[in-house]
Amino acid sequence: MTSLRPFHATDLFRVNAVNLDVLTENYHISFYLSYLAQWPTLFFSTVDPQGEITGYMMGKTEGRGKEWHGHVTCLSVAPDYRRIGLARTLVDNLERRSEDPYDAYFIDLFVRASNALAIGMYRNFGYSVYRRVVGYYGGDDTVDNEDAFDMRKPLKRDKNRESIRENGENFRVRPEDVYL
Repeated sequence: MTSLRPFHATDLFRVNAVNLDVLTENYHISFYLSYLAQWPTLFFSTVDPQGEITGYMMGKTEGRGKEWHGHVTCLSVAPDYRRIGLARTLVDNLERRSEDPYDAYFIDLFVRASNALAIGMYRNFGYSVYRRVVGYYGGDDTVDNEDAFDMRKPLKRDKNRESIRENGENFRVRPEDVYL
């Protein structure tokens, strides 16, 4: 049995087992700490009965007007704790917290277009592809130049479901067009 709790700065010294996944993005300590300082209620972890971290969610809120939304920056679950519902627990918690108190229209995330397992998981959680961001991972001079899918799930505030679209896989944008 695992439990959900806020992420603490000292947890950064305890997440190695969770981050040992080739598809998990790893960041500098200052990046984690900036999220913890700006969005402490959107940064949380799951722990086992011995207190070991089994997964974590790093989220934030951003945007303006109808683009005001919650964002999954990082979702990671330790390999030994996958396929038992921890990812869903973490995502559900971010969704609830993005609605109250933040009153967001939707949740979004970026996932590598080649990461079929994650894409399938997010689809099972109710997310759909809003657009393909061409070359999101990497750059012109990078070997690791891969597209991302911007996946979204509308929340209660988006009554008309304006934050999603059909066939988003075919709607291509450049990385510099994402934050206009």
